[in-house]
Amino acid sequence: MLPTSLLSLSLSLLTLTTPSLASAIRQGAANPPKIPSSPNGSGESQPQPYAPQPALLTTEWTASVGSDPSNHWAQHPRPQLKREDKWWQSLNGIWRYRNLYFASSARMNVDISTLIPERYAAGGGGGDDALPLEEKETLIPSCIESGFSGLAETNVTGMVFKRTLEFPDNWTNETGRRVLIHFEAVDYEAMVYVNDQKLGHNVGGYFRFTVDATNALKKGVENELQVVVRDPTDEPGFYTPHGKQTRTPSHIFYTPCTGIWQSVWMESVPRDNYISDLDVAADMEGKVTMTVYSSSNTTTAVKVSILEDGAEVATYDGSSDQEFSFQVPDPKLWSPDSPTLYNISVTMGDEQITSYTGFRTISKGAVNGIQRPLLNGKFVFQFGPLDQGYWPDGIYLPPTEEAMLYDLDLIKSLGMNMVRKHIKVEPQLYYHACDKLGLLVIQDMPSMRPAAIQAADFPNPTQQAEFERQLSVMVNQFKHHPSIVTWVIYNEGWGQIRDGGNNPEFHITDAIRALDPTRLIDSVTGWFDHGAGDFHDNHHYASPQCGTPWHSSPNTPYDPNRIGFQGEFGGVGHVPDAKNLWPDPAAVATIPDTYELSADLDAYNYRTHVLLGELRDQVERYACSGAVYTQTTDVEGEVNGLVTYDRRVVRVNVTQWKSDIQALYDTAEKRAL
Repeated sequence: MLPTSLLSLSLSLLTLTTPSLASAIRQGAANPPKIPSSPNGSGESQPQPYAPQPALLTTEWTASVGSDPSNHWAQHPRPQLKREDKWWQSLNGIWRYRNLYFASSARMNVDISTLIPERYAAGGGGGDDALPLEEKETLIPSCIESGFSGLAETNVTGMVFKRTLEFPDNWTNETGRRVLIHFEAVDYEAMVYVNDQKLGHNVGGYFRFTVDATNALKKGVENELQVVVRDPTDEPGFYTPHGKQTRTPSHIFYTPCTGIWQSVWMESVPRDNYISDLDVAADMEGKVTMTVYSSSNTTTAVKVSILEDGAEVATYDGSSDQEFSFQVPDPKLWSPDSPTLYNISVTMGDEQITSYTGFRTISKGAVNGIQRPLLNGKFVFQFGPLDQGYWPDGIYLPPTEEAMLYDLDLIKSLGMNMVRKHIKVEPQLYYHACDKLGLLVIQDMPSMRPAAIQAADFPNPTQQAEFERQLSVMVNQFKHHPSIVTWVIYNEGWGQIRDGGNNPEFHITDAIRALDPTRLIDSVTGWFDHGAGDFHDNHHYASPQCGTPWHSSPNTPYDPNRIGFQGEFGGVGHVPDAKNLWPDPAAVATIPDTYELSADLDAYNYRTHVLLGELRDQVERYACSGAVYTQTTDVEGEVNGLVTYDRRVVRVNVTQWKSDIQALYDTAEKRAL
């Protein structure tokens, strides 16, 4: 039974689908003073023109960023809910930016809905002695710390982004339509205004939100969109989900990402009622379970069609805002070996949207007396890399979609069938690519981690509730992707309360299970495991301890009532040439902290071959059901990637790795006979 407060939270999040309710948006009518267009608040001044700044380390795609700002991440950001192309417009490209100089703790804690930006100065002052705020052009989306943002600014807590809006005449309220503005992710807190009218407020740096701009937009004049952002990252006194971001990078903690780091776009929808979201789950028996959410939250007739290669294979007439199910005969199942996807068409009134799904069932069960993860009723050994999603030029955001796909194609080409997305959430296009490629995704919740000097602290009740809210938002936002098979709550105890027997992972696991009963839950990957969830997950470097009758502290002994899993192992390092190395002296100084360093690539590939052989032996002898090798790429001071941070040097002997990985699958298959 769920605790009342969390059950209420979970049920409410199931309905967070209309723009006015999306992901922690709080609507308001108060209008703060206008953020001026020039330093002194009068007249227009020209901002500093956009120009990409040099990256400490480039990739093959760095030079292409900024050459055509209007084409920057121009793809439709949400392939699971698309209208006709004429009804959406990217707002990516050149925006204007100002640092608001939140230098003091008082300014960091200010309510950004009430601030007067031009009066904030360095040192937290204000009034007539305030410093002028220089306006610069920047490229959106980007992290302001990155070179291709054109800013390369660090340790910025408060900022404002602005741009003008233009929209077709047939998008207006007078034509019976509404205009929505979608933000795929802004780190960390955002207040959105159009023409000085406050439209919404969002907290959480990884998740999308939407504002309805219809009544704020004006015809025949220039409309202005403003986004005020606050991002304290891991500043003392703040305890937020931010993963490995830190303002003091050191070895396994990295440069933070601040600002509008995922796509912004505008969409026109019917004024009175439109499809605001979909819940879709399709299982191995051909059962499709769906909820079509309407903006009006009133029961409306809908028609659903399932299509394979353009041919309709099933239809169903149902009603919006209530769950319904129907059957698709003999579907082709989704798996890493055959990632078949079916298109979906949903019609409600005069509008139609498209989506997609894959038919597969994720479960666990005993196979020859051992608890195993099951895909479509069969034990499939899961093997893939720890994937942190960092880039030397873009920090959190890949420079291009092609760059993003490079990492995934590399993983798939080695024969891996899984990727663990490590305490970061990616743009939806990443998961769409995994759906198409057939890569199983273990999705971490970004951890709470205080500043290093507060590492022994735990979140207070308010901070814990916010972590749980954002975790529920993550599950609801991404649970439609067939590639995602497991949710991870806590990594190695970061932000995990463990005080006097208070172990929140138990009630959180129950809440996530209620939100999404179609996936497995890894409640604690690594340490401080008290028995919650579907996995007993061991972390050990360099050798694995996967479902074995031995363990090393702070891991706990293998629990045969759960799935034996190696959440992290390997991490064999190799120092690349200087031209392929993140050249920050502080990062370079931490390289000796690597779990194990090989003198050359021959030694590297020998050691990784030995480790994969150890893992194979554990699959053969014990209860190992899957493993995560650390890691896809180098990241700043970490030099243990399959490829270097700039993606220019592939360390692995491809033939050897493919053979070793196939041996894992073959051994696991024999254990299932």
